[in-house]
Amino acid sequence: MIAVSVKPLFTFIFTFSLVLAVVFLSPSTTLFSSTISSSSDSSTRKLDIWSVRRIVEWRPCKWWLQGHLTALPAKSNGYIRVDCYGGLNQMRRDFCDGVGIARLLNATLVLPKFEAAAYWNESSGFADVFDVDYFIQQVKGFVKVVKDLPPEIASKEPFHVDCSKRKGQFDYIESVLPSLLEHHYISITPAMSQRRDRYPSYAKAALCQACYSALRLTRSLEKKASELLEAIPKPFLSLHLRFEPDMVAYSQCEYLGLSPASMEAIEAARDYRKPWTGESARIWRKRGKCPLTPNETALILQALSIPTNTNIYLAAGDGLMEIEGLTSIYTNVFNKATLLSSEDFTSMHGNTKAALDYYVSINSDSYMATYFGNMDKMVAAMRAYKGLYKTLFLSRRAFAEFTFQSLKGKELMQALWKTHEEDFVMGRGSALPDCFCEFKL
Repeated sequence: MIAVSVKPLFTFIFTFSLVLAVVFLSPSTTLFSSTISSSSDSSTRKLDIWSVRRIVEWRPCKWWLQGHLTALPAKSNGYIRVDCYGGLNQMRRDFCDGVGIARLLNATLVLPKFEAAAYWNESSGFADVFDVDYFIQQVKGFVKVVKDLPPEIASKEPFHVDCSKRKGQFDYIESVLPSLLEHHYISITPAMSQRRDRYPSYAKAALCQACYSALRLTRSLEKKASELLEAIPKPFLSLHLRFEPDMVAYSQCEYLGLSPASMEAIEAARDYRKPWTGESARIWRKRGKCPLTPNETALILQALSIPTNTNIYLAAGDGLMEIEGLTSIYTNVFNKATLLSSEDFTSMHGNTKAALDYYVSINSDSYMATYFGNMDKMVAAMRAYKGLYKTLFLSRRAFAEFTFQSLKGKELMQALWKTHEEDFVMGRGSALPDCFCEFKL
């Protein structure tokens, strides 16, 4: 009798144990099982990408914030002016590099020259955008800065030194320092590809302090930016969308199904940059070189379970094309033109408009970008500096790869989710390593 009664009990226990083993050892119980990826059907997810648990964050390095400053030498080797070109965030990046170079060469920094650019509808200078006195106060002890040059130097134009191939510490010491010592006043435009990791810590700290702690908008511009931020319905996502004619022309990509007006605008901006064709076009797109269209952006946002009623601020330049591809799905979309008075908007130039987008983006509840350009790098780093980690770069490469694989519908949405989930979990792109260090959670 006992043997008969134990057998069913043993069978039940064995079966139950086997079921538990399958559940706990299945792939769905990995690191991401507590996140929304445990739901395989994107249409049933109730949580968005921001609900995923991160395991890596980027925070300001201790050697910058808590390091002991190396005393500035008593005597300067001369004066350096940084000549900045392009849009506001490119000029900001060049200037930050220039601060590090000035400290490296023990030079006194002169306020930078922002080159007027008709292309960017721009004429404003450094002091029109940034609070000069605040900057000088914040970099005190990191680098010497002057508003005005001594009379014997002020009457001269600086000797320009080509820095296009100078990237590391010894490049500047061997090739730029002799010109500084000879002419006492030089101008430079830092190379686009700097090796800041090769700088000594005191030069890197000067760069970081200038870039992330010392550049504040002028009071009048910050007031306008604050008013714009206040006008945006909360909470909101700031979306840096890059699908302007010049951007598409520069990319050398072709798109099917664009409106005649968009095609005409792109052709007018192409100049000598002809689009890739055939296999070259396929390879180029698979490398992630083609800007996402507004419609493709909307698709990825849906894959990441961003609700279609989300308040979205478009941080974008003038001339954005095919915007209906986004606004037909995400209906609560705002921008500077819709929130500022027409008088305010028309009186602004490229730099001041870019400054507003930058300010709103670093203070937004979340930030997404379809590119990884100068603004995106600066915004992501500033958000990390402020402890705001809801930052994500949409993957053009993954989107191209999946569409070339002919993924559609649920399969495409799941693949996009997985790629961006991994990026967000690992903090990829949330800050540059120049001034920020990984922090494991």
